[in-house]
Amino acid sequence: LTPLDFLWLPLVLITITVGLLCCSPVSLISYHVTYLQLLYLLIGLMLLLLLFSAAAAENPLRFLSDVAQEVKGRGTIAWIDCGDTESRKVCKKMKADPNSKEKGVELLHYKDGVFHTEYNRAVTLKSVVAFLKDPEGAPLWEEDPEAKDVVVCLWMNVHSTEFEKIKEDYNVRGYPTICYFEKGKFLFHYENYGATAKDIAEWLQNPQPPQPQAPETPWADEENAVYHLTDEDFDKFIKEHSSVLVMFHAPWCGHCKKMKPEYEMAAEMLHVTSDSPGVLAAVDATVNKAVAERFHISGFPTLKYFQDGEEKYTLPQLRTKKKIVDWLQNPQAPPPPELAWEEKLTNVIHLAGEDFRESLKKKKHALVMFYAPWCPHCKNSIPHFTTAAELFKEDRKIAYAAVDCAKEQNHDLCKQEGVDGYPTFNYYNYGKFVEKYNGERGESGFATFMRTLRERDHERVGKKKDEL
Repeated sequence: LTPLDFLWLPLVLITITVGLLCCSPVSLISYHVTYLQLLYLLIGLMLLLLLFSAAAAENPLRFLSDVAQEVKGRGTIAWIDCGDTESRKVCKKMKADPNSKEKGVELLHYKDGVFHTEYNRAVTLKSVVAFLKDPEGAPLWEEDPEAKDVVVCLWMNVHSTEFEKIKEDYNVRGYPTICYFEKGKFLFHYENYGATAKDIAEWLQNPQPPQPQAPETPWADEENAVYHLTDEDFDKFIKEHSSVLVMFHAPWCGHCKKMKPEYEMAAEMLHVTSDSPGVLAAVDATVNKAVAERFHISGFPTLKYFQDGEEKYTLPQLRTKKKIVDWLQNPQAPPPPELAWEEKLTNVIHLAGEDFRESLKKKKHALVMFYAPWCPHCKNSIPHFTTAAELFKEDRKIAYAAVDCAKEQNHDLCKQEGVDGYPTFNYYNYGKFVEKYNGERGESGFATFMRTLRERDHERVGKKKDEL
C-alpha cells in the first residue's frame, strides 16, 4: 500500500508477521503512514495502542482482540509499533513515548478523531469495555481499593420476561422487592418498605432477617361489608344480583391493600339501602384460581363489572370510594385505552431488531430512544422527543427513532446497544454508534442537540466551498 491508499481505506486488519495476530480484529497502522495521514485514520478510532517494540505486542494485542469483539460496531481499536524507525517519527509527533511506560505499552483514547485521554484504569476486559462504552463515566466500583467493604445499594428492573428465572430464584412476587446479599450470597429480603434512608442505613449496620410475623388474616375473614366469593358460589351470586362490581385481588399485592379501605367504605355506603345501584364483591385470585383463569386475571387489583349475570366492563380507573360509588350510579363503558406510542401518527421512526441498523444507515444523524412503555421517565420524555422530531421532519438527513425494549424481539438489540436502564438515548452517524446522549430530556434539549450537529455540517460545507 502507498501512503495515498491509506487516505481512502477504513481501519481494517492488515496481516502482520506475528502469527497470533493474523485473524485479530485489532488493526495495525502501518509504518507507511505519515502523521498527517494518521489524523485521517483516527476518525472513527476508539482506542490506540502504542508499543515500544513488536516484541511487546503479543499479550496486549491478544487482550485487545477480546476488547474489540465486545465493542464491535461502536469504534475501531488500532496499534502502532513505535520501535520501528519510520513509525517512531509518528509517535514523536503524537508526543507518545511507550518506552517510558511500564511494559513498554501506552493506551490512548480518541473521540471523533481527536485525542481524549490516556487510558489509566485497570487493564481488564471488563474495565476497558466499560470505559469505551462510557469514557466520561466513573471507574468500575471494584477498581477502587477502598470500596471493598463498602455497602452498595443497587436496583434492577426485572419486569421483562427475560428475568423470569431471577424472579423465581429470589422469590420476587411484587414490586419493589428488596434482597440483601453478603459476599455475593443472597441471605434474605428486607421487608420494611416504609423505611426512610436513615432506617435503612441503621439496619445495614447490623443486618438481620425479617422477624416472623403472625399470619395475616384473610380479607374474607375480616368483618367488612364486601361480599367475598369463591369458585363454588361465584356464578350463583352474579346471577342473583343484577349489578355487581368484583375486585380480583391477591393477599400480597400492595396496590390491593391500599385500595381495600376505599372499597370497604364504598360497600358500606352501597349495601345499606334496598335501592342501591349495585353491590361490591371480591375474589382472592390466589385461592379461587378457576374463576381467575376464566376471566384471564393477570394483574392485581382487577375490577370487573357484571350486569344481569354477564361480564360487561373491566374498569382500571376506579380506585377510590367516590369514583366507585359515582360510577355505579351511572355505569358507562371505560374510556378506550390510549394508543401505544408506535400506533400514533408522529415523525418518530419506530424500529425493531431486524431493521434497526439498515434504517439508521440511511440517516446522517439519528437520535434513538430506547424505552419501555411502563417506565415513568420514558412517559415523561416521549412528548418532548416527539415534538423535537416534528421540528426536523423536513430534514431527510435527520431521524428521531425509538425502540421498545419491552418487546421480546428487541431484547437482544437493546442489550447489544448497551441499554441498561430506561430511557437510554444513543446518537448514531449513518448507523454507527457515536455516543450516548446525556443532555436535557425536554424538547429544547433534544432539538438543540440535533440543531448543533446540522450547524456543524453546514460550516464544513461552507469551508469546502471557500477552498474551491
